[in-house]
Order: sequence, then structure tokens, then C-alpha cells
Amino acid sequence: MDRFITLDHGSGGKKTSELISNVFVPAFRNEALEMLGDGAVIPGKDTLVFSTDSFVVSPCFFPGGDIGKLAVCGTVNDVSMSGGEPKFLSLSAIIEEGFPMEDLEKVVASVKEAAQAAGVSIVTGDTKVVEKGKGDGIYLNTSGIGFLRHRGLSPERMRKGDAVIISGTVGDHGTAVMLARNPGLMTAQIKSDCAPLNHLAASLAYLGDDVRVMRDPTRGGLATTLCEFVEGTGLSIELDENLIPVDKSVKSACDILGLDPLYAANEGKMIAVVSPEKALEALDILKRQELGKNAAVIGTVTDSHPGRVIIKTAFGGTRIAAKLSGAQLPRIC
Repeated sequence: MDRFITLDHGSGGKKTSELISNVFVPAFRNEALEMLGDGAVIPGKDTLVFSTDSFVVSPCFFPGGDIGKLAVCGTVNDVSMSGGEPKFLSLSAIIEEGFPMEDLEKVVASVKEAAQAAGVSIVTGDTKVVEKGKGDGIYLNTSGIGFLRHRGLSPERMRKGDAVIISGTVGDHGTAVMLARNPGLMTAQIKSDCAPLNHLAASLAYLGDDVRVMRDPTRGGLATTLCEFVEGTGLSIELDENLIPVDKSVKSACDILGLDPLYAANEGKMIAVVSPEKALEALDILKRQELGKNAAVIGTVTDSHPGRVIIKTAFGGTRIAAKLSGAQLPRIC
């Protein structure tokens, strides 16, 4: 175990997993927490889904969104990927002394617009101000509560032959934020895919048990999320690189920046693992919606390489996709 926290521990990759498994889970161990999903399913008279997330993105304004939109969409999406219908959010802000009031008003307006688009209400919150130099403009925390509508979503339900579907192009958010930090690198503007996925996720609900698991591949990207699905199991996932949708501008930017779009963050895309019998129907459902118009079946669950994600490359070879190691893009969400 490392002696000190590094940026790697916030990457969403291998170090993040180690931090959660070695520090937080042993301290708070309980059935809901140990599922380690995007949100916790809390049983009761009305089964609830609960999630919380903090947002420290830098810069706080970027093409396609800002920290306010990101905070709402991030928590709405986590509740949705856990099978919940998000209804209520809290909003807490930690603001650095000297942060422009005009910018704060823009962030709040963005929160309002994103919440209305997702159909959720901001019902409680908190505000703190720290001394100048003790923060980085503004940090937000949102927690979300919703009602469970799609039970049993878990990588544990995956079976050999299941199809792996992505709802659209990958790597947009991470690349957009990185270019916002380095605006002179490209003339083409790449926008973050930041968007609420609750309606897209709900559209798959009537397929029932044929939808095994849903997840939004944020920090660590598509590759890391899929590695988490099969880690420690007898299953593997085989992807076809030619089938993974990547925007041409994003690919060009990643080539310039030395990034792999499969590891770049997404904030408006979802992975769905679906039974082979319902895969084409699920794909059609997604493609009929604006947020899913570029959806694609990108791979299959197999048992040929237990615990691993294998990618068939565009050149006809294969490579192993491991969890993200290191902080490819710190402060991305």
C-alpha cells in the first residue's frame, strides 16, 4: 500500500480500485457498499437507489458543458446505471474566495437547466467558502436518490455469448477537457458528451433480465470499465476495435496528445451488456434516440481469456486491455 496519496489514486483506474478495496470498503463494510456499483440499492418498502459524487474538473467551463452540468449529469447517470429512476438531488458547493460571481451564476443556471432536462429536483444543499489559494475556483458535490425500476443489474449476471453495446462515440469528454487546457493544439472544437442518461437507460428496462448490466464509462474510460466487469471472474470480453465508434476529431486529438480514446473519460455514454437474443433489439432502441444514434455492438462476452479484456486491433492482431494505470487525465470530472 502506498504511503501517500497521488493523482493516480483519482484516475479511476488500478490505483483507485486499490484505494477503495484497501481503505474504504474494510472500514464501512456492508451489503449495499460491497456491490461497488455506481450507486447503492437500499431495500425497504420502496426500494431506493442512492449515489453521491464530487466534481473538481479543471477548467470548470469547457466546450459542451461546465462543472454544473457535469455534476447533475454525473449523479443522474450513476443512479440510472444502478437501475434507478432519479428524482431528487442535493447540491453542495465549495467556493474559493475571489471566484467571480458572474461565473457562479452561470454554474447555477447550468445546474438548473441540466436538472430540468433530466426531470430531477434540487431539494437540499450546502455552501462553503475557503480562503483564496486554498481551492481551485469551485468544487461541487451532488447526491441523488431515485426509485429502483430495473432490478438485479450486475456484472455477475453476464453470460457467455452476451453482447457488449456502447451508446455512442467514446473519449469525447476527456479529450474536450484536455483541449480546453491546451486551446492552441487544434483548430477543430471538440465538445464534451456530457448528458443525462436516465431516459436512455429507462428505454431498455422493458427488456428485463436480458439486460445484464449498465454502466457509464467515466474515469478510466471504456477499457477500464470493461476490465472491472470481468476482473476475478471466469469470463472475458472480446472487443473489435473496428466496431468501437470514435469521432474522427477525437481520434486526431488523441493522436496529438498521446492518449488512447478507449481510456478517455465519457460523461454521456453508457455500456449495456445484453443477452444475444435481445442485442439487436436493444441496439435499435438506442439508435432511435438522439443520445444513442451512434450506438454499436462492439464485442462479446466469452470464456476464452478469464478475467481479461481482449481487443482485436484494426490491423488484425490482438492486445490485452488492462485497467488504466497512472493518471491519464487528472481533474477530468
